[in-house]
Parts: sequence; C-alpha cells; structure tokens
Amino acid sequence: MNIERLLQEALGSGQAPRQDRGQGGSTLPGGLAGGAAAGGLVALLLGSKKARKLGGKALTYGGMAAVGGLAYKAWRDWQQNRPSGTEADPLHLPPPPAESGFDMAQERDSAGQDFRLAVLRAMILAAKSDGHIDGEEHRRIRDRIEALGLGAEEKAALFDSFAAPADPADAARPARTDAQRAELYLASALAVDPDTPDERRYLDDLARHLALPEGLRGHLDLEAGAARRQAGE
Repeated sequence: MNIERLLQEALGSGQAPRQDRGQGGSTLPGGLAGGAAAGGLVALLLGSKKARKLGGKALTYGGMAAVGGLAYKAWRDWQQNRPSGTEADPLHLPPPPAESGFDMAQERDSAGQDFRLAVLRAMILAAKSDGHIDGEEHRRIRDRIEALGLGAEEKAALFDSFAAPADPADAARPARTDAQRAELYLASALAVDPDTPDERRYLDDLARHLALPEGLRGHLDLEAGAARRQAGE
C-alpha cells in the first residue's frame, strides 16, 4: 500500500509525492510531513458544520506533524507537571524528537502498519461520532474515492474507514505505545469540537479504551483546544 499517496489524497495536500533518493520511499514535500493538509475527503466527510475544523486551519499548518507536535508537548507537560495549551503558537510547535516515539512517519501500529493510517482513521471515526452523515453524503464520498485513481488497497482502506461505525474501541485498537495512545486521542480531539453530547461521549469512551495515563488526557484536551482557538483566529 502506498501510504503516502493515500494520506495525500485523503487529506488533500494538493501536492504530488516525490521519491527520496536512495531511500526507495516517498515523502510529501510540504504535505503531511510539514505543509498544508487542506481537507480533501475529510472535509467532504465533515460537511459544512465541521469542514472548518479538521478540514480547515486546525491542521493546515503541518498536517500529521501538527498532531505529533501537540501530543508531544502535552506529554512533556504532563511528565513535568507544567500547564498545557498556553503557548502563543500551538500550530507551529517544534517537531517531536526522532527517538521520542512521537515521530509518526517512523512508527508502526500494533498490526505492523504505518501508524499514520491509524491516525487518519481515528480522525474519520471521531468526525462521524455525531451521526450526521446521510445517504447522499455517503454517495458523494464514494464517488470522490472512486475518482481518485487509487490502487485497490488504498481505495479499500478509505472505503472501510468511511463506512465503519464511529467505534472508539476500533479507533483505539492500533495503539501500541503510550505515545501512540496520546496521538490517537489528540487527533480525535482535533477532529471534533466537542459541543454535542455524542461527541463528548465519544471522546470519553475513546480515552477509556486507550487507557491513557492518569492526568494526561487533560493536557491533551488543553492542547487540542489551543489549536482550535488559534485556527479560529
């Protein structure tokens, strides 16, 4: 599976991947690794109510790198008993250290797959937690996926994610480390603005299934809230 292409198409970075010389893999030049994630299929999924959140500015400043940076900041604050969500520029935090476990491009999930796919799936499931997707929206999503020209594996992965019920246990299952648990929760918290009982209940259940260390969730929520506030400016 070409995970870079799948993530690029799903989050709509609008840029073609390039091949790293001597590495045999692909990276996104300013895409999920460090540029704009403009929304793409995820914005289509969210519809008008939420496109401004996940598909809008909250992730446009760094895509998956923003998730990793926010989760790592929350983790360090929790470890050192420092306040979270108080930085002036939460959407431009430094990238996590390569050996921290928060560098998602280097991480594998519990099934040995690229962890970024699990994060994308977690965001999709969280975005669906208020149950607002109707039949017409499902049809448009399917048509959009069909038009992307993805390979069979990539297409199947996206269809599975969009068709799956908003199950927090499913979202939590790929986590292999505490760092991954923090990132899955943080990504899910960014995918919603928990202003409905369904969304709040979903995040509560997700935190329970992830078995986050005591006190960490509060720091993750504060970082997600700071990112949303900055995105709304």
